[in-house]
Amino acid sequence: MSTFMAKPHQVEQKWYVIDAEGKTLGRVATEAAAILRGKKKPTYTPHVDTGDFVIVINAEKVVLTGHKLDDKMYRHHSHYLGGLKEMTYRELFAKKPTMPIYHAVKGMLPKNSLGRKMLTKLKVFAGPEHNHQAQKPELWQF
Repeated sequence: MSTFMAKPHQVEQKWYVIDAEGKTLGRVATEAAAILRGKKKPTYTPHVDTGDFVIVINAEKVVLTGHKLDDKMYRHHSHYLGGLKEMTYRELFAKKPTMPIYHAVKGMLPKNSLGRKMLTKLKVFAGPEHNHQAQKPELWQF
């Protein structure tokens, strides 16, 4: 008996909604990353995008424990000399409340073209409303 390997045309993708209200950033991100990769499915294949679409709502109400709001830094570089930009997560939440979840999930996905394709299936919304009702998403409980 041979090992099952999913083909790209055999994959059925569903839509899931994760409510981040009152949950910690890391727990929301790990659940979202596992769904995006397809690790929660019995047909998981590492080299094929077997994952589902994920909608994260209430991103502005996600929790960081301890002093991480002020101590944890978001850094990016413009690739020019002296181009390092830094801001705390408190400033990042104030500016763009969806970015901490997006970056946390991005760091948990593969760093290749397959990971970039998986990341396009992540939709993050700051409030409780989203514009994907036509896809009939299911609520993900964890």
